[in-house]
Amino acid sequence: MAKVCIPLANGFEDIEAITLIDVIRRGGIKVVTAGVGGEIIESAHNVKVMADTTIEKVSADDFDLVVLPGGLPGATNLAESDEVKKLLQDMDNKGKYVGAICAAPIALKEAGVLKERYTAYPGWEENIRKEGYVSDKKVVEDKNVLTSKGPATAICFALEIVKKFAGEDSYNQLKAGLLADFC
Repeated sequence: MAKVCIPLANGFEDIEAITLIDVIRRGGIKVVTAGVGGEIIESAHNVKVMADTTIEKVSADDFDLVVLPGGLPGATNLAESDEVKKLLQDMDNKGKYVGAICAAPIALKEAGVLKERYTAYPGWEENIRKEGYVSDKKVVEDKNVLTSKGPATAICFALEIVKKFAGEDSYNQLKAGLLADFC
């Protein structure tokens, strides 16, 4: 069974984080949330979530994918975390997948793991880089990096993760069950 780490920092986008956790788990993939700055993390909309562990206790050896939810200031808090940078770099150095949605590709850039093509929240590319920004796709894959646009694309992003790590059958069943024909 594939295993995914979702780091959570204060100010994370509720829809993105919870959707990723929920849909990926429904797809039969093990998800571990890792708090950045503690185990209880507060979302951008004041929802408190207890993480499974803390970022200091996770290792790239234990995961197939590390995926970052966006939101502000959550994405910048992730980008400024030395532990998150190291985890992303370790994943990339091992040829494992990293991903980010919305504003969180800024953390991929800061860690030096963002590849040529990516997507992010429209307008946020000004803070990442204009070159390689793909504006017309919900999800972009470039080598071992997966990115997505924002809250409205969170289900599609999570489904693509399910397809990649749990297979086409799991993806198709889950997509049908979620009525996600828009993905």
